Amino acid sequence: MTTPNAEGASQTEGNVALVAALMAQLNITADQLPRTDAPPRPSRTVPTFDEYILQVAAGVVAGTRRVYDTYWRRIRERWGHRRLDEPTPLEITQFAQEVRDGAVVRRNHRGGAGAAEHLIAAFRCIYRYAVADRLIEAGNNPAARVDKPHRQPSLRHALPDPALAAIVKVAGETRNDPNLDLLILRPHIETACRRGGALAIRRHDLDTDQCLVLLRDKGQTQRWQPISPTLTAALVAHHNERSDGSPDEQLLRYRSGRAVGRRRYDHLWQRIGTYLPWVAVQQISVHWIRHTTLTWIERHFSYAIARAFAGHAGGSEAGTTATYVKATLQELARALATMTGEPHPIADMDPMATMLRAEAPTWLNDPPRLPDKASAEVSEDA
Repeated sequence: MTTPNAEGASQTEGNVALVAALMAQLNITADQLPRTDAPPRPSRTVPTFDEYILQVAAGVVAGTRRVYDTYWRRIRERWGHRRLDEPTPLEITQFAQEVRDGAVVRRNHRGGAGAAEHLIAAFRCIYRYAVADRLIEAGNNPAARVDKPHRQPSLRHALPDPALAAIVKVAGETRNDPNLDLLILRPHIETACRRGGALAIRRHDLDTDQCLVLLRDKGQTQRWQPISPTLTAALVAHHNERSDGSPDEQLLRYRSGRAVGRRRYDHLWQRIGTYLPWVAVQQISVHWIRHTTLTWIERHFSYAIARAFAGHAGGSEAGTTATYVKATLQELARALATMTGEPHPIADMDPMATMLRAEAPTWLNDPPRLPDKASAEVSEDA
């Protein structure tokens, strides 16, 4: 009777013989086989939050750094000495809850959900780069297994015409530089751009012939947007008056020549709120103007044109068809001309209509006859 050990030894001997025969057939010797007893390659040392957050902050765009910087400082204060692979999802969840409970109660306070959401997003940004750098495995990313708080619906909405008119009136009749404040508001009304997009406008971003402005917006996107001839002329005059002549510098400037920053917006809306109490009560900002313009465009024209005004070029929420029916610049210009009551130089340009109205070339009705093969060969040889 054969024992189990004998059977195993016999099977092993058979496998060895089979491998030896295969090696002989392939003309391979044992010395040519890779060594399996070589020491493993040392793994990369996982950095601490103090070390890695500085690297991430240096690699992201300015907008991302501005949003997450406060929360990265909180993480460094709390866990700066810890390695990235040490925290657990539960610890991050507890950290987010503490931030939520300790959020500063302001007039727009909504329970601290925004603070918790931003902290988790700041963690995810760190770990996304850590996974890309192969410091940790994607399956070991603790921030990916932490749910963000449910985002509450925005309280912003489109302003009625009298409200927008009152805001423009106060901006144009108060403070020491009303022309600047009006010029700050007008691009937002006409293009629905964000604050960063308006502040990024340079002189060379203006196409004065076709009344277009190149907007550099959220997510490092760029798009040409129609503006009225009046706004085009005002921006050029503002640049000629207040800049040093360089087309590469920011266009919006104080009388001293200093570039306008984000704080000018804050002061502008604080001042408007002192004259219009409902502005202060509802915490109205320039983003409400974006809602106002986009709502008007969508109601009077179409979703596709409103989407183009918003600069929402990416994403799939509108379906695949949106890729093929994007609004044209001419359609945007026509919408702008209707909204401002001012003709636009490219509003009447319609390449499709021009093509369809044009007289067909004569060769469409009587196409030229191609030479036969023999004559074509003679012609080529000649």
